[in-house]
Amino acid sequence: MAWNESGNDSQGGSSGNKPSGPSGGNGGGNRNPWGKRPQQGPPDLDQALRNIQRKLAGIFGGGGGGKKPQDAGSTGGGIGLGVVAAVIIIGWLLTGLYQVGPAERAIILRFGKYSETTQGGLNWRWPRPIEREYIVNIERIDNFTDETRMLTADENMVDIKLDVQFRRNDPTEYLFNVRDPDATLREVSESAIRDTIGRSSLADVLESGRQKIAADTKELIQRTLNFYKVGIQVTSVNLPDVKVPDQVKSAQEDAIKAGKDKERFALEAQTYANDILPKARGEAVRAVQDAQAYRARKVADSEGEAARFTKLLAEYEHAPAVTRERLYLETIEDVLGKSKKVILDTKGSGNMLYVPIDKLMERRAPTGEAPRDPIAVTRAPQPSTDESADERRARGTR
Repeated sequence: MAWNESGNDSQGGSSGNKPSGPSGGNGGGNRNPWGKRPQQGPPDLDQALRNIQRKLAGIFGGGGGGKKPQDAGSTGGGIGLGVVAAVIIIGWLLTGLYQVGPAERAIILRFGKYSETTQGGLNWRWPRPIEREYIVNIERIDNFTDETRMLTADENMVDIKLDVQFRRNDPTEYLFNVRDPDATLREVSESAIRDTIGRSSLADVLESGRQKIAADTKELIQRTLNFYKVGIQVTSVNLPDVKVPDQVKSAQEDAIKAGKDKERFALEAQTYANDILPKARGEAVRAVQDAQAYRARKVADSEGEAARFTKLLAEYEHAPAVTRERLYLETIEDVLGKSKKVILDTKGSGNMLYVPIDKLMERRAPTGEAPRDPIAVTRAPQPSTDESADERRARGTR
């Protein structure tokens, strides 16, 4: 309560018939009990609110010209507060409008939980903090490039530049399954290219096998992303630059040359083996066949000799003397038929006869006569009648 109001009330109630003096009456009602003017204090909060209500009522037409300030504050202030609240609510609801492009999808969360996915166009959701939207472009192709150094299957070092193009095909998986999908894609790509290069030789990496390496890497990346449900589709994987580091280039060139020499020597050895092995196999087969033929011939000859000996034995049992003499003569004929010189030692004469069969054959050849069988048959002097048959056979006479 203000000081002036308290002074008027006290004087009017207690001493209304007293004369006015320096310290009483109306003149003293505007002073405090100590005789000084009251100092200016802080602004009254109620008055400030009433001023704001009057201004809002004037703006929105809530105040009347013939009304007192107190009446305007009591009636127009209520209407102004309602209008302000309506404006605030309408503005808050309008913040729920959002625009989604044709290639975009909006994921709506209601109190932090997935609610729905909206398509392109102008859409509305409950304003924050009830709902909020996350917009993901599912058609835009993004890419990243990574450079790394790794070892091949034949323990050669290479520098690989990897370029991966991708798009976010599933916005729900992209937003909620993995904390950082883009970083996950980088790590998976690096792991996949290391695995593929680690199973490839340096020649394949530097030459014709690069396309196959890129295709295998793309397949491995996509399979891993699908396993973790990252919501990213890899569209292409390229290896724009593959080179050997300068620090090891000379050593690797020597290693490559040695590898090519090894392949060349292996091919030469294989060519020699392809040439010599069939010959060796053919000779082995021929030797086996010759041995089999020799065995068959020997078996047949042995069987024939055995059969002939059996028949000869039967003849010998019938006529032993005749058979012995015939065998002897056949043997001598066979031996002398193979010799070109014949030496006869006649029993009792002390002389040794030499018959040059080869010289005799040479002398008779110019006469035009057909050469006879080179069997020398020399008759010795007729033995005495008392000589036995064995002695005659010894001399070569019949």
